[in-house]
Amino acid sequence: MTLRNLSFLLCFVLFTSYLQAQQSATYTSDLVDYQKALTLYNNKQYQAAQSLFEAIKNDAPNETLESDCAYYIANCAVRLNQQNADDLIQDFVEDYPTSTKRNTAFLDVADYYFANAKFAYARKWYEKVDENSIARSERDKFNFNFGYSLYSTGNEVGANKYLNRVVTSKDYGSQAKYYIGFMAYEGDDYAKANEYFDQVSDEDKYKEKLSYYQADLNFKLGKFDKAIELAKTQMDNSSLQEQSELSKIIGESYFNLEQYAEAIPYLTNYKGRRGKWNNVDYYQLGYAHFKQDDFEKAISEFNKIIDGDNAVAQNAYYHLGESYINLEKKQEALNAFRNASQMDYDLKIQEDAWLNYAKISYEIGNPYQSVPQVLTGYLEKYPETSYNEEIETLLIDSYITSKNYKEAIKLLEGKKSFENRVAYQKVAFYRGLEVYNEGDYSKAKDLFKASIDEAKDVVFTSKATFWKAETDYHLSNFDEALIGFKQFKQQNESATVSEFSNIDYHIAYTYFKLKNYNQATSSFRTFIAHHKNDTLRSNDAYLRLGDGYFVSSKYNEAIEAYDKAIGINEIESDYAFFQKTMSYGYVGQSVVKDKGLNDFIQEFPRSSLRDDAIYELANSYIKSNDTEKAMAMYNRLIAEYSNSVFVSKALLRQGLSYYNSNDNERALTKLKKVANVYPSTPEASQAVATARLIYIDLGRVDEYAAWVRTLDYVNVTDAELDNTAYLAAEKQYLDSNTDGAIRQFNKYLNEFPNGLHALNSHFYLAELYSKKDLSENARPHYEYVVLKQKSEFTEQAIVKLSEFYLNTNNWDDAIPLLKRLENEADYPQNIIYAQSNLMNAYYQKQNYNEAVIFAEKVLQNTRIDTKVKSDAQIIIARSAIKTGDEAKAKDAYAKVEKIASGALAAEALFYNGYFKHKDQKYEASNTVIQKLASDYSSYKYYGAKGLVVMAKNYDALGDAFQATYILESVITKFSEFTDVVTEAQSELEKIKSIAAKTNASVESNQN
Repeated sequence: MTLRNLSFLLCFVLFTSYLQAQQSATYTSDLVDYQKALTLYNNKQYQAAQSLFEAIKNDAPNETLESDCAYYIANCAVRLNQQNADDLIQDFVEDYPTSTKRNTAFLDVADYYFANAKFAYARKWYEKVDENSIARSERDKFNFNFGYSLYSTGNEVGANKYLNRVVTSKDYGSQAKYYIGFMAYEGDDYAKANEYFDQVSDEDKYKEKLSYYQADLNFKLGKFDKAIELAKTQMDNSSLQEQSELSKIIGESYFNLEQYAEAIPYLTNYKGRRGKWNNVDYYQLGYAHFKQDDFEKAISEFNKIIDGDNAVAQNAYYHLGESYINLEKKQEALNAFRNASQMDYDLKIQEDAWLNYAKISYEIGNPYQSVPQVLTGYLEKYPETSYNEEIETLLIDSYITSKNYKEAIKLLEGKKSFENRVAYQKVAFYRGLEVYNEGDYSKAKDLFKASIDEAKDVVFTSKATFWKAETDYHLSNFDEALIGFKQFKQQNESATVSEFSNIDYHIAYTYFKLKNYNQATSSFRTFIAHHKNDTLRSNDAYLRLGDGYFVSSKYNEAIEAYDKAIGINEIESDYAFFQKTMSYGYVGQSVVKDKGLNDFIQEFPRSSLRDDAIYELANSYIKSNDTEKAMAMYNRLIAEYSNSVFVSKALLRQGLSYYNSNDNERALTKLKKVANVYPSTPEASQAVATARLIYIDLGRVDEYAAWVRTLDYVNVTDAELDNTAYLAAEKQYLDSNTDGAIRQFNKYLNEFPNGLHALNSHFYLAELYSKKDLSENARPHYEYVVLKQKSEFTEQAIVKLSEFYLNTNNWDDAIPLLKRLENEADYPQNIIYAQSNLMNAYYQKQNYNEAVIFAEKVLQNTRIDTKVKSDAQIIIARSAIKTGDEAKAKDAYAKVEKIASGALAAEALFYNGYFKHKDQKYEASNTVIQKLASDYSSYKYYGAKGLVVMAKNYDALGDAFQATYILESVITKFSEFTDVVTEAQSELEKIKSIAAKTNASVESNQN
């Protein structure tokens, strides 16, 4: 070695020694800092410790120190809840796989999370621990902590595995047994739970905790006496919530021991879960009261069970029905039994409920379906029932008592037993009466005929015979009607029915319509002789008796009959007075006639016959050559009744009178007025013909020709052809050859559109088309007549044209015509017709004030029949509802209810119940709604609306079950009535939202 090399080696050794000295000093310094950091860590000064560990780690002289620092940095992050704590632990494990602190890191972090009750985090890190590397002294702690973490995070299988490892542990054994027992309790393994709880029950630490569970365990194991003992022992040492739960255990235990009186106070003291009971809770308390015969209290609990659809609910609803029956509340019982019958959890209860539901339906009616449907449904579901004969008897009778004849006919068709055919005969008769009252005479006739053909019950055969004849009368089949009335009179059973009392009256009217006046008068006399107390019909019979004598030219007998009618003075006294007066004229007592006409004009200023009287009196003066009085009377007629059909006749008479007295100029003035103002009338034709004679007499033929050319309906040269063509058409009409007459009248109008007989032809054509139900063809001809000057056809044409517009709901065109008819009609019945249809037309146009005005006009007439009267009242009532005047509506509907039948009666009953609800008379309202359901079940719209009112009544009375059940039934059974269903849904949600606040079994969309 050279000196140079030796020198280099010496320098290297010296340098190395220096470096080692430096490193040793640094390492010593790091260890000191490391110890400081550990001290900070152990003193829980994690932030300061973490900072110092990070400083040491950055300059750590070896990997061991570096890994230890990383371990503590991550541990501090965990304890400081830093977001990257888990990442730091994971990084430590990955960066230092050989570190002795790897397993300790997992365990330490897990223990930390466990100690802070973050069991999900703890479980995550315990799962990473290598169990074999854990010191023996730490294994019990690990097994318990990990087991409990698994329990707390829902892994009961894993929890059982680890907790079972420490059941013999001095430190953890009791806790492990408690949690193993608790898991068994929650898993319904009550025997296992009891076994483990017994092992720790003597320890003070668990004694209080276990008291409730042991009581509950014994209850669930069916050891009710033991459960009661344990729960009562603990009651005084428990919190209010625990006392509530213990009361439930005691109450249910007594309930299961059938000691209901003892159960009631404890069941009552239960406060529910989170302040709410459920349907089972209400059922148990309700049933306990039921078994004590305390039905009021039983109902108060049972009826809180809403939305129930299980075995408990079925039982509850069945016993609720029984409770209502015991309190004579059959309507409420109906709903309860119906609900129970629709559940199949207990088939015996279902069948019993069905039977009760069917029987109660028969007794009080059913708002959801017809009683026959209910009874038939029961027999179909339980064909082998021991109650078969009883229910079949009720079924047959229900067809009649339910009054749902339309539905009953459907159910009875095809049924062949004698009892069913007897029922069918009755139902067909009653259904016939219904449609008769609705004005559908053709359909009514078919039903009455079906009743007659069945011929099982002689009384109903007799009644149907009468009413079939009555429908034939209304259909103008007078020959058939007469045969029917006579058959009825000859039947032995007829004398026992109410229809028999007026049979002579009906026969007389039929003869009258057949123009067989001798037989008519004979029958009217027979009727009068046996019905002196029936003043209204006797009055009418005397009138028709007088008419029969009058048209038979037996004027003295007519005078006597009219005198009798005047004496009774019930109806049409003005008509009787007028006809009597005219009769005196025909027997040559002109003075008496003239006096009578004068008296009539004074005594009956509002009679529709007053213009007739004035005209007849003027004619009488003409006959007695008292021309001045005659002219004055004609002028009075023209002045007071400008729209009278007699005006044109009066003007013509004046013209003829002047002509006969050679006052030609005054005659021409009158005659030309008739021709100009009343064209195409018979009076106009006669006026033109008479004027022609005057002009000829005066030698002013050119003046006549010039004038007559201004009359578009006169063609002097074609007059003969005009008359010939018309007479050909008229002959076909008089011979009842409808089609031939139509052809001839159309031919006439095509040839002579403004002919002498155009008015007659248009009217007859309209009538012929109407007879063939060709209303569109008839309409323009009626319009022609209506637009012309008033004639003998005008009033009838207005009626027929109004009918056309009304049938097509053309209110705008109907109203002006009806108003004209009201003002111009000569027949009182047409005035009533106009007013009654005006009230309806205005109602349809939503002009309710005008509708009410005309309805009140109708009601002022004392001679209107019941149907028109009820129609008027219903218009007033409905208009008042529409305008918000409920006080007026209430009064009007009350009047309707007294006289209406069918749909109007159903509507009136609904509003009766509605107004009683508004007046808070809830039970009275329900009584009315039940009557609606019972007597008018076929009118489903108002039945459905009534049920909603009934539900509101029960809600106000605190009966949530009835209210919700009815509303749910409305929603499912009456879906076709969207307005009713919408209201029911709204009301149901309101009730449920309130119930859901106290009943955990109830769901509400508002929750």
